[in-house]
Amino acid sequence: MNVFVTGGAGYIGSICVEELLNAGQTVIVYDDLSEGHRSAVDPRARFVTAQPRDPDDVIRAVQSAKPDAILHFAANALVGESMTNPGKYFRNNVGNGVNLLEAARLAGVRKFVFSSTCATYGPPDHVPMTEDLPQRPINPYGESKLMFEKILQWYHQIFGLEFVAFRYFNAAGATERFGEHHRVETHLIPNVLKVALGQKPHCEIFGTDYPTPDGTCIRDYIHIVDLAQAHILAMAPGKQGFYNLGNGDGYSVREVIRMCEQVTGQNIPAVPKPRRPGDPPKLVAGAQRAIQELAWKPRLAKLEDIVTSAWRWHQAHPNGYPD
Repeated sequence: MNVFVTGGAGYIGSICVEELLNAGQTVIVYDDLSEGHRSAVDPRARFVTAQPRDPDDVIRAVQSAKPDAILHFAANALVGESMTNPGKYFRNNVGNGVNLLEAARLAGVRKFVFSSTCATYGPPDHVPMTEDLPQRPINPYGESKLMFEKILQWYHQIFGLEFVAFRYFNAAGATERFGEHHRVETHLIPNVLKVALGQKPHCEIFGTDYPTPDGTCIRDYIHIVDLAQAHILAMAPGKQGFYNLGNGDGYSVREVIRMCEQVTGQNIPAVPKPRRPGDPPKLVAGAQRAIQELAWKPRLAKLEDIVTSAWRWHQAHPNGYPD
């Protein structure tokens, strides 16, 4: 299969590209490198530099690639930034997404796999979170993803575009070759591991008075390879709809820090900070729909596996990817 991957130089996209290539697919990566890294693109893939300011650029790129499927990872994804610069999120995550959908339609692409987020739900009515929960995002990032989910449904209804939209929980971990390097790092595990690497004096815990066993937020972490495998399964003909991707287990911030100490063999100081606005106490996925309908099963579900893979990559790449 010929697969066109937007955002394939980013954290999630780069590892999905690696797994696609390992599965024997042909891959074209389309990325403007504003968030991703050129050296994060598997050399077996063909790389095309995106020009997002040119609305016809993606049409030319998709028509040239003639893909059987599009995997759309490209997005801005910082919740805090979306609260101060919402226009950036709606322009890129929605506007540029529509340009990609039009390109897919014009090129006759039949399958579209979208990287969505559990942020479309907002604070959940119950945990584990299932796909039938009300979607009430509390920030422009989540709203932009929800808007694109709705647009996908219209393209399916009007043009017959078959799509799968995955609502991610906390992607984490690494492969031997590719890992997590954001220019602005907000994710817990890499920030904790920076302390073990001697790059930070301490990590931070945002809120210690939540109604959880140790007072810190609980989140569901999914290994990046398991997440990538779900995308490969989603490309099969007939797969259609919305799916949560998570392990169904939650770990508190303190539990993650302790696991990082265990894996690295180092003491990792943590400094309590005030709660961040809008952080729910507990977010855990109900992923039974993906398990039943896609025959997907997480293979690296233990937190120790996730942290160990991340630590190995960060040790080998202490400064991340060269820019």
